[in-house]
Amino acid sequence: MIKKSEFHKSYNGHKDQLDYFIEHFDEIGTPFGNQDRNSLKLFELNNKTLNVKSFRVPNIFNQIAYRFFRKSKAERSFEYANKLKQLDIGTPQPIAYFEFTTALLFKKSFYISEQVNCDLTYRELTTDLNYPDYETILRAFTRFTFDLHEKGVHFLDHSPGNTLILKEVNDYKFYLVDLNRMEFKQLDFESRVKNFSKLTTHKSIVEIMSNEYAKCLGESYDKVFDLMWKETLAFQEKYHRKRRLKKKLKFWKRA
Repeated sequence: MIKKSEFHKSYNGHKDQLDYFIEHFDEIGTPFGNQDRNSLKLFELNNKTLNVKSFRVPNIFNQIAYRFFRKSKAERSFEYANKLKQLDIGTPQPIAYFEFTTALLFKKSFYISEQVNCDLTYRELTTDLNYPDYETILRAFTRFTFDLHEKGVHFLDHSPGNTLILKEVNDYKFYLVDLNRMEFKQLDFESRVKNFSKLTTHKSIVEIMSNEYAKCLGESYDKVFDLMWKETLAFQEKYHRKRRLKKKLKFWKRA
């Protein structure tokens, strides 16, 4: 197996220990969060908690693509995290990524970052409409998203579980996670507003975000809301259509 790795300069002195974590990932570390798609574990290093994400082995077509034509999810996560840091956008400190390949196929990959212990994620705002300081957090999140767009960041996985929120004395800080799908470019009005479409099914939340985003843009509320709600409904229809199709496929397989 061929190994490739890259480390953030602040962790160059810990390469051996990080190598050890990866080599023994299956036996050590503390499982963390949802393990359905990829495996996440926490490790301790010099009084810091590290978050190690093990990406599942891709299908055979992507094993060829990642081996020869595309950057892996781990490499992109590391690269994009460093770009976000340069732009002063919140994301857990990137530490390293590892890839394991054969001569012809891509196999395992890992992304390591510092663990951020958040107070909540955006998801909690969609499940508890009475969360303390609810509207203040939503408006701060909307301004955070506006800052992303102003800096040319198009976060393609801008969805409920991918923003960590930390409460400070008089403010909130936001950290993006699951970074492997991003574009860095200037965004037009439609792309900006459509970027909110995966965040909620609640019209009341869309109304608040539209109001705050319209203020940031200097556009009319109606113009922002009409497009944001339209794109939200379109995304939900597409999402549920896919789920119905998957259920049918599972039924046919069982039959």
